[in-house]
This record gives sequence, C-alpha cells and structure tokens, in this order.
Amino acid sequence: MMTYYILIGAIALVSWLVSNQLKSKFKKYSQVHLRNGMSGAEIAQKMLDDHGISDVKVISTPGMLTDHYNPKNKTVNLSEGVYNQRNAAAAAVAAHECGHAVQHAQAYEWLTMRSKLVPVVSVTSGMSTWVVFGGIALMAATGVAGGIGFYIAVAGLIMMGFATLFSFITLPVEYDASKRALVWLKQKNMVSQQEYAGAEDALKWAARTYLVAAIGALASLLYWALQVFGGRD
Repeated sequence: MMTYYILIGAIALVSWLVSNQLKSKFKKYSQVHLRNGMSGAEIAQKMLDDHGISDVKVISTPGMLTDHYNPKNKTVNLSEGVYNQRNAAAAAVAAHECGHAVQHAQAYEWLTMRSKLVPVVSVTSGMSTWVVFGGIALMAATGVAGGIGFYIAVAGLIMMGFATLFSFITLPVEYDASKRALVWLKQKNMVSQQEYAGAEDALKWAARTYLVAAIGALASLLYWALQVFGGRD
C-alpha cells in the first residue's frame, strides 16, 4: 500500500503544480486586453454564429475555471469572469468551449464516444477502487487466489478501466476543441499576435491538466492490476 500512496502523492503533486501554473497563466493573460473590446460571451456567440450554430445558448455560470459545454441542453457555460471579461484568457476559454459545441454539431467521433461513456463512468468511477480493494482483501482473508475475491477485484479493475479509457478519450476531445478555437481566432482576425500567443499558451496549460489526469488514471489502474494478478502467484 505504501507504493500506492507514494504513487498517488506524486500524481497529486504534479496535478497541483500544473493546476497552479494554469491559474498563473490565466491570471497573466487576463491582463492582456483585447483590442476588439469583445467580452468572452460575445466571442462565444460570434464563433457559434460563424459556424452556423443557432441552437446553442451562451450562459454565465458561477465559479472560476468552471467553464464547460453541456451537450444535453446545448449550452456554453462560461464562468462569470470569462463571460464578462475582455481579455486574451477569456477569449481563449470562450472559443475553446465553443469548439466543443462545433464538435457536437459536426458529430465529432471522439466526443460521441466520450458522451456514450459518461453514464457508465458516472456510476462506476466512484466505487471502482473500493471494489478492487475489497476483492483483494477477500482473497487475502480466504487464502484462495482464484476464488470469489479475485473475480470481485477483476470487476473493480474493469470499472477502473472504463474511467481510464474515458480519461484518454477526453484528450483528443480537448486538444481538438483548442485547435478549433485557435484556428477560428486567427482566421477571423479576432485577436492580435500578442493576444493569440497568450490564448495559445493558456489553452496548452489547460490541456496538460487532462494529460496529467489520464496518466494518473492509467498508473492507478496498472498498480491495482499488479496487486490483483500478482496476488495469484
């Protein structure tokens, strides 16, 4: 278990460092005001209009970095700062979230796949580690490597596998949304060269948070898989 705690601690540390760097970048680029004077909400609405999307609403949501696209009710949810502010960071986030709306409208395959996994992951992700641990504990208590405890642990690994798969499918979804955002910002001349550089850097750090999460999920899955299958020897 000590190895597991060290692993989780290392992943948590890296995640914290990346998250802090992301916040620092957004704070920095929040000082780079847009020459066109448009707010995040206006940027988002224009990107939707330019892609012929008329059934998606741009709304404000409480919190910081709580921005997201909701495919169920077709809303681009922008945090209060992004919704109202007129800077490179707000433009980057607003365009990125609209990138997801464009993906949805165009039936982007990775987004479709990710959406199908949401119901499964929402049920299994919270209990997977406990199921694996319970199975291993039962194996140890009964002294039977291939008994019911083993199959319980494997079931937990399968649950964990879905969450890991979800994390990795999220990567192309997020990177593609950022790519769409940056291409649109540049092609439509929405930002200056300096503003574009800030938007690009901010989105790169945002993507890295998903990368760290995916690596962490895979590392955790491999660790528990070794515990389960190693326990049979």
